[in-house]
Amino acid sequence: MSRPLLLVALALLALCLALLAGIAIGETRLSVEVIWQVLANHLWQAGYSPDPIDAGIVWNYRLPRTLVAAACGAGLAMCGVILQALLRNPLADPYLLGLSAGASTGAVAVGLLGLGGATLTLSGGAFTGALAAFALVLALSRASGSSPHNAQVILAGIAGSQLFNALTAFLITKSATAEQARGILFWLLGNLSGVRWPSVWLAVPTALFGLVVCLWYRRALDAFTFGADSAASLGVPVRRTQLLLISCAALVTAVMVSIVGAIGFVGLVIPHALRLLLGPGHNRLLPASALGGALFLIVADILSRTLIAGQVIPVGVVTALIGAPLFALILISRRGHP
Repeated sequence: MSRPLLLVALALLALCLALLAGIAIGETRLSVEVIWQVLANHLWQAGYSPDPIDAGIVWNYRLPRTLVAAACGAGLAMCGVILQALLRNPLADPYLLGLSAGASTGAVAVGLLGLGGATLTLSGGAFTGALAAFALVLALSRASGSSPHNAQVILAGIAGSQLFNALTAFLITKSATAEQARGILFWLLGNLSGVRWPSVWLAVPTALFGLVVCLWYRRALDAFTFGADSAASLGVPVRRTQLLLISCAALVTAVMVSIVGAIGFVGLVIPHALRLLLGPGHNRLLPASALGGALFLIVADILSRTLIAGQVIPVGVVTALIGAPLFALILISRRGHP
């Protein structure tokens, strides 16, 4: 077997093992045999007779939850790669640039106020909010006279995030009942508890679409690593490519946020860690980041269900607890590098 095929096989094996762990581990431990029987019954009508409660846990709860965790982790990590390449800023990610905050505001506005009527879904509202947030960040950074890769972009992103977070809090305070407010606040911290199969059919195709688009433009992303002028000199249609890839990042972020809420550090830590291991080439970095993000969020979801007996911690809290120390280690390892 050639080396590329071996790497693909190992990646698929790691993903399958992570999915299996996500299904098996929880308050109720399930054996591999039970999981296999349930999957075989649903996929091939195998005729096994597992315990009905165990079968319901596997098929209706843990399997869709784990698949959505993998899709969201992959999508957010890819968005981090895109934004870091286009903006030439190592701190760029959907959370810091306000995409997640804007998507949260858009989703809450549609869910609570019914904005858009029947024409705008929760994901559509999140997409609109994400684009509005990024447009605000770019406008603020340009008004400050900074170049696209300047640290001012991150400062503008922080300001935009705070603004949209405040708008979300205002909408919740003004329009939500006490029960709605509790549910929304738990969702905003990152929540996979309510995920079912309809969320799988939305999250997985969106993540795959984002990966295909990113891989199609992998050479353009390599060119953007050296700046927009260098990309233009290499024949890359700069404005069109930037618009398409930023829209793709906003779409993927919006869909994931509308399903699981705002989850930080995935789009920041995973691309950094894998760039240190594999180098800056997007031909390898993009699929590796997608895989790394999927594994990271599956592990975070398992921890969110098992760290405290009888309770579920918001998965965004777990990603922050893991991601912040990891990012500190990455910063230390990059000491002396630009």
